[in-house]
Amino acid sequence: MPENNDNATGSPAEAAPTQSGGPKKTSVFQRLYTGTGAFDIVGHRKQWYIAFAVLVLVCIGGMGLKGFNLGIEFEGGTQIQLPARGAQGQIDEDEASNVISEVTGVAAAEAQVVGVGESATIQVRSSTLDANQVVEAKRALFDEFQPLASTGQPSQSVISDSAVSASWGGEISQQALIALAVFMVLVTIFLVIYFEKWMAVSALITLIHDIVVTAGVYAIVGFEVTPATVIGLLTILGYSLYDTVVVFDKVKENTRGLLNLTKRTYGEAANLALNQTLMRSINTSVIALLPVLGLMVVGYLLLGSGTLQDLALVQLTGMLVGVVSSVLLATPLLVTFKMRETAYREQAERVAERRAQSSRAAAREEAAGGSETDVDDDFDPGDDEQLETELRKERAYAAAASVPARTPKAKDRHRNQRPRRSGTPSGKRKRS
Repeated sequence: MPENNDNATGSPAEAAPTQSGGPKKTSVFQRLYTGTGAFDIVGHRKQWYIAFAVLVLVCIGGMGLKGFNLGIEFEGGTQIQLPARGAQGQIDEDEASNVISEVTGVAAAEAQVVGVGESATIQVRSSTLDANQVVEAKRALFDEFQPLASTGQPSQSVISDSAVSASWGGEISQQALIALAVFMVLVTIFLVIYFEKWMAVSALITLIHDIVVTAGVYAIVGFEVTPATVIGLLTILGYSLYDTVVVFDKVKENTRGLLNLTKRTYGEAANLALNQTLMRSINTSVIALLPVLGLMVVGYLLLGSGTLQDLALVQLTGMLVGVVSSVLLATPLLVTFKMRETAYREQAERVAERRAQSSRAAAREEAAGGSETDVDDDFDPGDDEQLETELRKERAYAAAASVPARTPKAKDRHRNQRPRRSGTPSGKRKRS
């Protein structure tokens, strides 16, 4: 099948011949940096499909079996806040949580320290408490820890409470879904106009994959889902789309005039584009992940902010998933869709036919003691002059292939070559 020819998508530069005729071995980092097409990503797309399918099934199973650890903003509840410093010294958040649980009979869902130094506070969240339970909890906290006010004296007024309705979280979820739908529609329109339909379909499938995997990781690991998680999820979609668009733009450049050429198949041109942008994708990911890691370390470990933790976790997960899917899923999907079209299958057949003819010609030249060198490895379809030159070669090649043989048939040669008699020329008689 023509599509199977894409398994050999490596560029000839992968094993450049040396002067002695043997392949020139290069290191993995050198091939990664130069982007010569040495990594056959598209050719192994079936293996990537299986790996991503298993990952998606695991994530869907995690969401279905374990569910999400929804925060107080989505389930509703009560939050009690007090200074982290009391008359006896630093207040432990776990001890504060235990005091509230003993007084109210309701287990606290979360307790954390927010801020540092004199401004540090303790936040304890639980399911919804009535007014009497809140009063008892605040009195018990004051009696146990004697939290200090800004004046340096213990005060019960510094212990505050707030209630969150579950309907507020539902409104956030609804608005997030609307924003996601609008984002998907606008992205589809942009990709169809700037690229073409199969690139738009591939990008959308990749985005959906990123959403499912990120949500599945949250369900399996048990991260708390907060409004910051929703914000971070919408943020990573733009990052994943950016990386995919960069690769697709290079694919578009490498496949200019491809149907009129017989140098590479669509899969080979797309695989070369992946290799050429692979180093950029890695560099972009590393640079983007560094501030996210900083946000997690500074925001959570030093400042103790749960909001920063939620935002950093979803961005870290989503960025990693996004860069992997943009490289290993988006472009292979595009090649699979394109190779369903008759024009690209026929072009792949012409590529295979020309390569077979070139191999036979090279074998004949080698048998005759010569050598044949392919000088077309540096062809750049993004260069207008090179592309026009190559198109002229293709037209000349097609014209030469359609010209009938000029060698005369045997009977015509015998007819034109009459035997000449010895002696007197024809038409003259010898006089006696």
